[in-house]
Amino acid sequence: MQFRSLDDIRSACRDLPAGNETSAAAAAARQDQLTKPTGSLGQLEALAVWLARWQGQAVPRLDDVSVIVFAGNHGVTAQGVSPYPAAVTAQMVANYARGGAAINQLATLAQAKLTVVPLDLDRPTADFTGAPAMDVAQFLDAVNAGYDAVPARCALLALGEMGIGNTTAAAAIAAALLGGDAASWVGRGAGIGDDGLRLKQEVVDMALARHRAVLGDPLAVAMSLGGRELAAILGATVAARRHGIPVLLDGFVCTAAVLPLLKLNADALSHCQAAHVSAEAGHRALLAAMKLNPLLDLGMRLGEASGAAAAILLLRAAVACHAGMATFAEAGVAERSGP
Repeated sequence: MQFRSLDDIRSACRDLPAGNETSAAAAAARQDQLTKPTGSLGQLEALAVWLARWQGQAVPRLDDVSVIVFAGNHGVTAQGVSPYPAAVTAQMVANYARGGAAINQLATLAQAKLTVVPLDLDRPTADFTGAPAMDVAQFLDAVNAGYDAVPARCALLALGEMGIGNTTAAAAIAAALLGGDAASWVGRGAGIGDDGLRLKQEVVDMALARHRAVLGDPLAVAMSLGGRELAAILGATVAARRHGIPVLLDGFVCTAAVLPLLKLNADALSHCQAAHVSAEAGHRALLAAMKLNPLLDLGMRLGEASGAAAAILLLRAAVACHAGMATFAEAGVAERSGP
């Protein structure tokens, strides 16, 4: 599929395939037959059922897991919102290629294939305090790149990002679509001090004022205040839904990237789990507003799908119990008979 207009994206979001409720019901029934008190594995049971719903099989598998990290550069870094220069984005992409980043180690541990997709790193988005970050053509190119990066066959997809300045973009999107001033959403990102935090808040407020006219349109907000990697995450999330692939979303930036989809369709993210709640100031509030319950709370704020990759291990635990445990009948164990 290629999106040739913003209306194409809106149309796709209105017509999203549902999960397989027959498989989900069968998975839930199996959970009740396994050698344990009902519900005693807590969220591991719910995760197995969620995977079954989106994989379309009562006993889900995690044989083919993918991690995709999208990278983009932001013109708003000219405002001094990050302690790191924009060149670090490309340098980190090279580090991923050499296997030297945290996500390399975590993806290997999680037995997941890592793909890094750099998006026009030599061509930053516009500084959105003075102009839209992307025009329609640039936004659609990034959305399509994300869509096309998703394999048609995949048991689970973990999404992440890399881009100096992208927590500023994420905070601006959250403020634009959920309300509140910049101080409600802006955090320290890669580690700015108090003066940098105040500057970053001012920059986001400037951007919100500059783009006030589009704040009622989720896709126009993503185009005006986002970045190429955020747009690609949006496209990849739509692709995963259409392919029937369950998704793990990484941190604050990744969550903000898919917020426009939720604004277009309240069911748009039912195939997604929030992998973790990051230490970035606005992430917990963003997850609460989107009714996403994080699987992990480890104080992470790295990005690059690191939290999502860590959560893959939790899903592997859920699948191992669901698929490998004996039922009461198989084990010859008496089931509960009393109240």
